[in-house]
Amino acid sequence: MKIVIIGPAGSGKGTMSDLIEDNYPAKHISSGSMFREEIRKNTPLGQQANSYISQGKLVPDDVTVALVKSRLSQDDCKDGYLLDGFPRSLVQAKAIEDLGINVVINLMVEEHLLVDRIVYRRLCENCKAIYNIKLNPLEDEEHCERCGGKLYQRSDDTYEKLMVRLESYAEETQPVVDYYRKKGIVYDVDAGQSVEDVYKQIDEILTKIMEEKSN
Repeated sequence: MKIVIIGPAGSGKGTMSDLIEDNYPAKHISSGSMFREEIRKNTPLGQQANSYISQGKLVPDDVTVALVKSRLSQDDCKDGYLLDGFPRSLVQAKAIEDLGINVVINLMVEEHLLVDRIVYRRLCENCKAIYNIKLNPLEDEEHCERCGGKLYQRSDDTYEKLMVRLESYAEETQPVVDYYRKKGIVYDVDAGQSVEDVYKQIDEILTKIMEEKSN
């Protein structure tokens, strides 16, 4: 199965992708994680990507497409994959038309929920645990409950940067949803609910598709 999961920042793409990967033959490929790894290694590609990401802007299409196609050519993707955070533009979607994407999960969330999820998100420097100091308040908002590591806010998680990201999403990525919808492969999901309820919707969609394929 070749799946694309689409949604604005804070819609739960990463969480849902991990759950799908655990239950279906689809390797989770996150463009964001790939970029963060390149940035951490301080590679030329990482430096190039960081100059955009740190301003809340999208990385140019040619850079992203090259990185993703290289990753999809690896052995762990041969039985299926799930693209998270890609394609983000019509150019990207058309650049991977030859891959034969057959399912697009469209996560839909109201803006005020996205603000709560993103602006109050904190990550642990040590163990990478993720917290939300508004939705799940901590006794100590500075330190990780698991390992005691220092908590930090990602540079693109501020309210101002989030607004830039949401504006970019509306301009760049909504046309991607429309493009795939014309192909009849978009499945809308109400992602403003609990993790369990959102995944239940996705699980029902994918189960039905797999059953139809096997008949």
